[in-house]
Amino acid sequence: MSVVDLARFMEDLATQSGAAILPFFRAHFGLDDKSHGTGRAFDPVTEADRAAEVVMRRMIQDRFPGHGILGEEFGAERTDAECVWVLDPIDGTRAFIAGLPTWGTLIGLTHHGVAVRGLMHQPYLNERFLGDGKTASVRSLKGERPLHTRRCDALSGAILATTDPRLFADGEEAERYRSVEGAVRMSRYGADCYAYCMLAAGQIDLVVEAGLKPYDIVALIPIVEGAGGVVTTWDGGPATGGGRIVAAGSPRLHEAALKRLNP
Repeated sequence: MSVVDLARFMEDLATQSGAAILPFFRAHFGLDDKSHGTGRAFDPVTEADRAAEVVMRRMIQDRFPGHGILGEEFGAERTDAECVWVLDPIDGTRAFIAGLPTWGTLIGLTHHGVAVRGLMHQPYLNERFLGDGKTASVRSLKGERPLHTRRCDALSGAILATTDPRLFADGEEAERYRSVEGAVRMSRYGADCYAYCMLAAGQIDLVVEAGLKPYDIVALIPIVEGAGGVVTTWDGGPATGGGRIVAAGSPRLHEAALKRLNP
């Protein structure tokens, strides 16, 4: 399959998953809590999450029966395959439930464990962020344009985003995050996948998160890197496995953040 055909297929995945999701947005729908009253944090999943992942899985299985799939709602299939699709039908389910358009569908592809292509689709706003690790772009009603991170090399001038500071574990992890937040110019909460796309677009300089799963980050790595940014774990390792993640618009800013995250 050519690069062009692969890109077109990813676009088809975005289109069909978006069609499955949009009827549920700002409407009444079923809602389950995946924590099942265990005392863990509220972990919502909606009918829209499941419907979108079913659509994407069927399309991948029909087109690429030898590929693996890792999805948030229906688990893993053939993850030892050369190519694995990593799917999060609605990243930002809490925002979705609240009627806020800061959620998106994440479609990532790994090749031998390396994130090589990514797409974030926000169907309500009709925006698609795409990247292949070398270039990145956004397509919207205004057309398509390339993405480039902003050149910010110092924490003192940076805009930081994280989904929710309460998601950092009490103690050392939270303290390390607060060390970074205390050094930046401004911080914002609640953007989920949108924060990484805004980093790629040059609107945000730094994203620091913890507790991520592969399907939360794989699709975003080629977008951020394609725009000139850096994405790793807090210890500087590959981000494809999730965990504690830091993304920065420039290598120097990334280095500065790592120093505070690893005192």
